[in-house]
Amino acid sequence: MTKLGRLLFLLITCSHLAFAQQKTHIGDNHIYSPYIRTVQCYHSQKEQSLPVIALNTREQLLFSFDDLEGGSKNYGYSIEHYTADWKPSGISTVDYVESFAEDRIIDYAYSSGTLQKYTHYSLSLPNDQVKMKISGNYLLRVYENGQVKKPVLTQRFYVVENLVNPQVEVKPSTQVAERAAFQKINFSISHPGLTIQNPNRDIKVLVMQNGNPGTAIRNSQPSFIKPGSLVYNDLKSNDFKGGNEFRKFDTRSLRYPAAQVQEIFKDSAFNAVLIPDRSRNTSKYSSETDKNGAFFIRNQDGRDDATESDYVWVWFTLQSSPVTENAAVYIAGRFNNYSLNEVHQLKYNPEKRTYNGRLLLKQGLYDYKYVLKNLETGEINDTRLEGSFFETSNAYQVFVYYRKPGSRWDELIGYFTTQTDTLRSSQGN
Repeated sequence: MTKLGRLLFLLITCSHLAFAQQKTHIGDNHIYSPYIRTVQCYHSQKEQSLPVIALNTREQLLFSFDDLEGGSKNYGYSIEHYTADWKPSGISTVDYVESFAEDRIIDYAYSSGTLQKYTHYSLSLPNDQVKMKISGNYLLRVYENGQVKKPVLTQRFYVVENLVNPQVEVKPSTQVAERAAFQKINFSISHPGLTIQNPNRDIKVLVMQNGNPGTAIRNSQPSFIKPGSLVYNDLKSNDFKGGNEFRKFDTRSLRYPAAQVQEIFKDSAFNAVLIPDRSRNTSKYSSETDKNGAFFIRNQDGRDDATESDYVWVWFTLQSSPVTENAAVYIAGRFNNYSLNEVHQLKYNPEKRTYNGRLLLKQGLYDYKYVLKNLETGEINDTRLEGSFFETSNAYQVFVYYRKPGSRWDELIGYFTTQTDTLRSSQGN
């Protein structure tokens, strides 16, 4: 793309971006187009990590997606700064970017040797055109033909300026009734080089399990305030259901069934029928290895994972009696941002007493679980069919936000992630 073409593109999209920023909405990971699949966004040095990079470093995010309509399209993107609770900050683009806040996606490749044709688009952030100059929450918006207010997808990412040092401890719950099924997160924030006048007002801390925004617990007040340190260890705060290890399946090869795959066949597309699942809501924990809900695009039949991996109809079966009235069963994981919509809902077959459904997924390794949603109240229960145990291995993420007195935005001044594998051998400690 020529410099003149890029300039014209930026001029056209600038007015759309200004209009879009006036709309108040919650920023979220969301796909708006039925043709967009396999959205990925992670730190370039760790595949499927949470999309967190440090400010003013050489760290980059890798972002990609597939368009099942194929061909080449005029996709653009913009970034917007958000508050700690994912609302638009409302600040000018000159406050949070060094150059432009939008650009075109120019890196794409066509699928090769696949039944399902698609185009793979990719992007690295920051880059020569778009550079973030302040920390905080950001929303990446992808749109077609300059229509910023009509995104095809949105993706959260984080830029951290490490000014504090969170220290995290994971223990079984201190509540006796919840001790066997819950995990408790205690943490402290060391800030020797940062003067915080009013921690209750200026500091917000968010704790998340396995990168799932739906699990987030927000902390606005520390339990104790010490010189150079804030302590969060209230007895009744930051208790998470331990859940269970994720289920998983392997479609890296379409020549033979691999883990959890019962049968592979081909009609107009490839199909992988999974071995039927059963409820795991039992009284005993069983140790298994998982990736805490992540997925990895892999292809053992070709050379390039991004463009030679085919799309497969994956068939799920859950053997179960009907769940509670007015509740539906869904398949969830990082591959669908844990979203519970009609596409991911299973249908009940009363004759076979099974829940059944299928999803079109790119070849690879996938973690997943079954989740219940009350259709009247919207309440989500991810342990009814999976069980919950304090021994379960989970990853926890801690985000520390700071709004300086008089400032107009929230800075992300600390980030920490930890794994709970050690809990398996620490019951009662």
